[in-house]
Amino acid sequence: MLEKKAGKQTSQLQKFPSIIATASIVGPKEGKGPLADYFDQAVDDEFWGEKSWEKAESKFMREVLAKVVSKASMAMDALDFVIAGDLLNQCIAANFGIRESNIPFYGIYGACSTIGEAMQLGAALIEGGFAFNVACLTSSHFCSAEKQFRFPLELGSQRHPTAQWTVTGSGGIILSAEGDGPYITRFTTGKIVDMGIKDQNNMGAAMAPAAADTIYAHFEDTGLSPDYYDMIVTGDLGKVGKRITEDLLSSNGIRISKLLNDCGLMIFDSKQDVHAGGSGCGCAATVFAGFLYDRLKKGKLNRILFVPTGALLSPTSVQQGETIPCIAHAVAIENTKGVNQ
Repeated sequence: MLEKKAGKQTSQLQKFPSIIATASIVGPKEGKGPLADYFDQAVDDEFWGEKSWEKAESKFMREVLAKVVSKASMAMDALDFVIAGDLLNQCIAANFGIRESNIPFYGIYGACSTIGEAMQLGAALIEGGFAFNVACLTSSHFCSAEKQFRFPLELGSQRHPTAQWTVTGSGGIILSAEGDGPYITRFTTGKIVDMGIKDQNNMGAAMAPAAADTIYAHFEDTGLSPDYYDMIVTGDLGKVGKRITEDLLSSNGIRISKLLNDCGLMIFDSKQDVHAGGSGCGCAATVFAGFLYDRLKKGKLNRILFVPTGALLSPTSVQQGETIPCIAHAVAIENTKGVNQ
């Protein structure tokens, strides 16, 4: 009997892994946005002293790991696992950024949902007694992502109104078997949802059905009402995707417009010319590690449903004319140990 399962997709935790520390490092544009005061560091150059954008992204990952371990007041070897991922080919930002840590490593890929996937897997390792401390990290970089997925920056290509701006930055989270919260109390693992969209410049529309599917499954599985949470926060749907998600859920009887926010809309100001909003593995990770964790620790928020979203495309799939499969992973985070305590 799966005593920790609720419905088909949701896991109800009993040991309640605690989020004991977070850290965030962002790029110049993010450092001038509305959440600037919540990030640990904002660099003033996308290269950050490196010879390429890709090397800079690995540095973001390496430095955020060191920073979050320091903020947790622990030694690096107190970590049982690092779970990390990014957008670059074969997750090279994580692989090269973490290679000198000497910590057992899981490299994962969930596109922009990766931080949610990492938190779920880290919580499961602690819940199952396989780990005591787990670090979850993701990163993205505007310049490297544009070069890989769209057009070289040198072309000066005009951006579509529905396009989103990949966040330059890295967020790190340490989960522990001990701590005074906030706690991961349950999580809902997403399914791949593909509605046939092929436009890589309209990622919000592609990801919205996956976000709606996971959020709907969460409330179906748990029997909770949406207003159980103070905020429901998607990863990087932007203006277009957020509106579609609201409509999809409303048509299924779940009305969350007053609760729903989106990291891609929170990290940039409308005056920063990011079109539909922010995106990238670093988007949800830095917003959570910076702003949302601060609000939870200070009691400004007590219960949130954190739902990073990801588009599982690649340059190869785009060149082959494939559609864009998407996924979203929901993580319930609370200052107390939840209704199932």
